[in-house]
Amino acid sequence: MLTDLRPVAIPQARRALATHRLFAAVLTLAAALRVVTMLGYRPAQLYWYDSFSYLDTAVHLRPSAAFHPIGYPLLLRVLWPFHSVEVIAAVQHAMGLGIGLMIYALLRRKSLPAWGATLATVPVLFDASFLRLEHAVLSDTQFVFLVVAGLTTLMWSPELSARAATGAGLLFATAALTRTIALPLLVVVLVLLAVRRAGWRPLAAMAIAGTLPLAAYAGWYDHYHGRFALSGADGVALWARTMTFADCAVIKPPPEEAKLCPNGTVVDAASEYVWAPGASLNRLPGDRFSHNDLARSFALRAIAAQPFDYLREVVKDTWLTFAWTPVAHPARTTPAFGFGRGDWPLPGFPLIDKVREQYDPDIRGLYSVEPYASFLVAYQYPAYLRGPLLGAILAIGGLGAVLRRRTALLPWGVAAALLVGPVAVLDFDHRYVLPVIPFACLAAALAVPAIRRPSRPIPPRRP
Repeated sequence: MLTDLRPVAIPQARRALATHRLFAAVLTLAAALRVVTMLGYRPAQLYWYDSFSYLDTAVHLRPSAAFHPIGYPLLLRVLWPFHSVEVIAAVQHAMGLGIGLMIYALLRRKSLPAWGATLATVPVLFDASFLRLEHAVLSDTQFVFLVVAGLTTLMWSPELSARAATGAGLLFATAALTRTIALPLLVVVLVLLAVRRAGWRPLAAMAIAGTLPLAAYAGWYDHYHGRFALSGADGVALWARTMTFADCAVIKPPPEEAKLCPNGTVVDAASEYVWAPGASLNRLPGDRFSHNDLARSFALRAIAAQPFDYLREVVKDTWLTFAWTPVAHPARTTPAFGFGRGDWPLPGFPLIDKVREQYDPDIRGLYSVEPYASFLVAYQYPAYLRGPLLGAILAIGGLGAVLRRRTALLPWGVAAALLVGPVAVLDFDHRYVLPVIPFACLAAALAVPAIRRPSRPIPPRRP
């Protein structure tokens, strides 16, 4: 039997390889870039305090009372037996390749030519910002991978089944447990599916599958922290957002909330108010996150009293996305072109020593290795998706969402939600823009055929 099948299987494999030859070459080059990144920067990029908070949560497996839910620490827990942050970086680089592979497969499934589907993956596979993000102990790469997987599951078949919707719901729930911005994203996707008339069974299946894991985690969070929630920082983040426009003479908050009014402290970005020692929240007794509910109440009252001021700040900060030269926001950050040469030691904090002892004894600050680092330093300048180009991609996808609603609307809606959502609940950050790119490219690729061949009017029947 095997002998009979071999003459048939070999030509089929050759035809399949020939069909995807271009993408295979592109994926190989993208993999080589990731190998160069791992060789050029050892062991991995670690940020104070996010990276060490994730690693510490992975060891002790209990919900954090601050910003980070449990999704990413669960991945780190799985990789804990290796006791190596380099293994974490390698897995995330593989996820980056997987994101490109899913986009390509979905576009080919939608009958796009191989060159068009391959072109849509180029920003994700070759932008130097993605290389840096995958090389950092941060939740972003896992988050993008899960949302792309969820969207691929939803869009794979022309008709959405309840089984596929259930799988997508679980993926979006896991994404929300990785980064809480996916929580409103789940609602956006359900609304867009309803607009597409996906049917009540798939909608119900996705809503249930997406809600149950979140409710279970919220119950676990309540056991430790006394609040049925996914994190203890949503109110703090939204309060920081309002500090750029809040006027308590207009808001007229009650006495308890009035303690959170602007007190004259000025910083260069909304997110900086979370950490500014002089900000009103940080002058209250106790930890800033212990006032999360009060901060949320103040923020919602401020937005209701000054809706146009709030919208102005959201639009102004979102517009930073489209600058040709990346804007440092906040000023202390490196907005792009972050590959450099040198040695960046870790600060001396007890949590770092604790993580070094429990998770990876070889943890140290990042250092560059030649000649790989010099190559990446030169590579990063041309290999960067400029803001106006991203704007053009979003515009093409938006047009496609109107002309080709059944295919382009869903990825474009996800891209728009990921672009505006983080700014609306906290602040603009170039790192938060990167998850927009794969969905914007996917929507634009699906839109191009509709723009080139708009639907023709049906000729009248002959009598």
